[in-house]
Amino acid sequence: LPDLSVFYPSLFAIGVDDYSSESDVIIIPSALDFVSQDEMLTPLGRLDKYAASENIFNRQMVARSLLDTLKEVSDDERDCIAVLERISRLADDSEPTVRAELMEQVPHIAMFCQENRPSIPYAFSKYLLPIVVRYLADQNNQVRKTSQAALLVLLEQELIERYDVETKVCPVLIDLTAPDSNDDVKTEAVAIMCKMASMVGKDITERLVLPRFCEMCCDCRMFHVRKVCAANFGDICSVVGQQATEEMLLPRFFQLCSDNVWGVRKACAECFMAVSCATSQEVRRTKLSTLFINLISDPSRWVRQAAFQSLGPFISTFANPSSSGQYFKEEDGKNPEGCGSAQENRTTEDVTREDELNRTEDLSSHVDNDHFATKLENALEDQNTVSNNSQRESDFQTESSFHCTLSSESCGEMADENERSSHCCTAGLREAGLNSQETSLSEQELYNSFHFWRTPLPEIDIDFELQQTSEIILDREFQELTMPVSPNIPMATRKELEEMIENLEPHIDDPDVKGIVKMLKHFYVFCDVVPQALLDQYLSMTDPSRAQTVDTEIAKHCAYSLPGVALTLGRQNWHCLKDTYETLASDMQWKVRRTLAFSIHELAVILGDQLTAGDLVPVFNGFLKDLDEVRIGVLKHLHDFLKLLHLDKRREYLYQLQEFLVTDNSRNWRFRAELAEQLILLLDLYSARDIYDYLRPIAFSLCADKVSSVRWISYKLVSEMVKKLYMASTSTFVVDLMNELVEKFCRCRKWSGRQTFVFICQTISEDDCLPMDQFAVHLLPHLLHLASDRVPNVRVLLAKTLKQTLLEKEYFLNSANSHQEAVEQTIMVLQMDDDSDVKYFASIHPASTKIADDAMSTASSTY
Repeated sequence: LPDLSVFYPSLFAIGVDDYSSESDVIIIPSALDFVSQDEMLTPLGRLDKYAASENIFNRQMVARSLLDTLKEVSDDERDCIAVLERISRLADDSEPTVRAELMEQVPHIAMFCQENRPSIPYAFSKYLLPIVVRYLADQNNQVRKTSQAALLVLLEQELIERYDVETKVCPVLIDLTAPDSNDDVKTEAVAIMCKMASMVGKDITERLVLPRFCEMCCDCRMFHVRKVCAANFGDICSVVGQQATEEMLLPRFFQLCSDNVWGVRKACAECFMAVSCATSQEVRRTKLSTLFINLISDPSRWVRQAAFQSLGPFISTFANPSSSGQYFKEEDGKNPEGCGSAQENRTTEDVTREDELNRTEDLSSHVDNDHFATKLENALEDQNTVSNNSQRESDFQTESSFHCTLSSESCGEMADENERSSHCCTAGLREAGLNSQETSLSEQELYNSFHFWRTPLPEIDIDFELQQTSEIILDREFQELTMPVSPNIPMATRKELEEMIENLEPHIDDPDVKGIVKMLKHFYVFCDVVPQALLDQYLSMTDPSRAQTVDTEIAKHCAYSLPGVALTLGRQNWHCLKDTYETLASDMQWKVRRTLAFSIHELAVILGDQLTAGDLVPVFNGFLKDLDEVRIGVLKHLHDFLKLLHLDKRREYLYQLQEFLVTDNSRNWRFRAELAEQLILLLDLYSARDIYDYLRPIAFSLCADKVSSVRWISYKLVSEMVKKLYMASTSTFVVDLMNELVEKFCRCRKWSGRQTFVFICQTISEDDCLPMDQFAVHLLPHLLHLASDRVPNVRVLLAKTLKQTLLEKEYFLNSANSHQEAVEQTIMVLQMDDDSDVKYFASIHPASTKIADDAMSTASSTY
């Protein structure tokens, strides 16, 4: 309740008049009298009463109750307008906490106005939006943060009209980013402009936001502003598209990448992939790749860390959409260059089904109040990071101001280090293109190795020609082989390269031929995929020295990016990554191996069955014997990996499935639950004989697990197993399975085992895994026998199963048979049971209780 002492001082200041000499009694009015008086006031009256209070808490409560007040008067348009007018007056409150509380309620009020638009038209635009934009420049930091968060939520939910965005929101943000604006306000306004770009679209961003954004990228006075621009650079690029990115933004991006503050350069490295996706393949290859190498060689360790973390994602943008199936989707749905964002789309479905990549989902614009509160809170937390990060970094600005451009001496040292540590696919490719301008077109056509080998191969004597020309090819033609592809120079196609390698393979014993084949194979990567300098740096991420000079978790970042890099290079270039992958698979850090274990099924899809069998299966086998933290990655995608193997190779793992029951920690029940989930999927990969011989024992073991959650999944596993075996050509397997269920569980000495039998029968019946006539013959008699079980929990579950599951089946409803009579007689016996719970569940109507909830409550009691 509000502080009544402020408004009713007489209540707490009893004077002489309140004292009765005759009765010697002080007459004190009850507080309930004043509460009842408030209840007699109209909603507007209460609002006016407490809005004028001198007590800050009362005014905060007014702001918090505005939505409820508006709902109370929603039937009267005049009263609604009156409430909105009072909101405008409350916005002028001198207390920052009141203004912040008011701003937190604005999104909820805006949503209400949107839903009731016919009765209060233009309410948000006229009364609420001016408050939001005005608070963006408020002197109080908390008020500004709240208004920024509210603005983002309003834009995200499309509650602000496009006209208002152009005429009311953008002009205010442009003014707040003026040179003479407050430093903190300017930084926050730039962040808001960047975040709202994706919400307002390309047209408004390009016309109103982009020019000021480019100016802010060159703010010489405040590095905080430049850092915010750099951190959001990729988002702006993705909105405005390729042309504006290359013409207006890239020059600014180059400047930011060479900024004298390492925090700005680090932000550039972190958003490099998004920027690359918004450019053409030519710009990506000729300009951005060189710029990225500078960031990898940055004097600041923090910049190098960020660059190496972004290296894999950046390489993935070189993917060819026609082969990788990855596309960069711009706002207008067009993709002129087809940037392959393989790093962000690494699931199996993304690799194998191209049509799913372009699938879009329509999101509902309706959001309830709880969702609004969550959005507002998240947006508010995002805004709080701007000033905090800026304050911490300013302390180090002087000490860490380094130019990105290295001196010739430091560049040489870094180049030597990279040369020693990288695992290059070929030794001489670093010199590619050095003589491209000195060599004429006629010389290229005359001496180019591809033209030399392409046509005569089927007609020449390989051994004789190689003996005569090996030195020329290895010394002179090697550089020509690796020259950058020029549109004026005809080059061999990939198919012709494959033919050349295939023709040379029979002579691989000759060292010269071996060298040529090696060059041709590695040239695959550099006709048309990834610049070698980037690939060399990526391969060097497994070098132990990198962990000391760059990041202790650099190998983990390499492992995380590897499927995207492999997809970009294609399976024909897997030999470039094979050694790196094997090095990562044997890394001493279990987090590195765990990362590979979680993605090995994706890599198998990329490489195909042949390379998977030869290169991934040994690694997969090693993971199976690793720590539980690594094994869980293999287990979660066990079905996805095994289905890619040939049947004979797949059957070899049947002998190892039993090992998943053993864990380092017996309390790790989620591991066993995941095993049960995977076994359900594996039923489709194996024959009835294999299921009965190998999967059945594991399923029975899981059904007896100590944890109810594991048992629940196992019941589903057994029921699906019954269904699979029944559909098999040999019917003896399912009969033997059901007989073993009876022997192992129904006749178990422990009551929990007998209860498990009832659960399994219930699941089989609910999921129609077995025809009811077969169920009645093989399982029903043993199920009904449990009506005389000495443990009430077993009889309770039996009553539920009979009453709520079996009697709902058509077999027991429409056909008069001996099985139906037996079920009804058993239910009558249970209705006269001594236990009250058994009586209840045997008597109630099936629809009055949720089967799953009841069953789960019984199961949990047996933990």
